[in-house]
Amino acid sequence: MEQEQAEILALKALSYLVGLDEEMDRFSALTGIGSADIMERANDPELLAGVVDFFLAHEDLLTEFCAVHDYDPETPLRARQALPGGDLPHWT
Repeated sequence: MEQEQAEILALKALSYLVGLDEEMDRFSALTGIGSADIMERANDPELLAGVVDFFLAHEDLLTEFCAVHDYDPETPLRARQALPGGDLPHWT
C-alpha cells in the first residue's frame, strides 16, 4: 500500500474515532494531545500513524471500523506499514 492510500485510511479512522466520544477521549489521554489539536494535526502522517496504532491495539474498535468501511481486517495493518515508523520490527 502506498503512503497516500494509508493516509486516506487513517483519516477515515480518525473521522470514525471523532464520532466515538469515549474512544476519542481515550486516544487523547494516551497521546497527551487535546481533541482540538488532534483535528488541527489531521494531515500529520505521524499522528495518522498513531491513529492506526490505536485501532490496531483495540480489536473491537478495529473490527467495527473495518465492517463500517468494508475493509479486510488486514488492511489497516498494511496501511500502518506504509506510514512513518511502520517499517519498525514490531510491525513484521
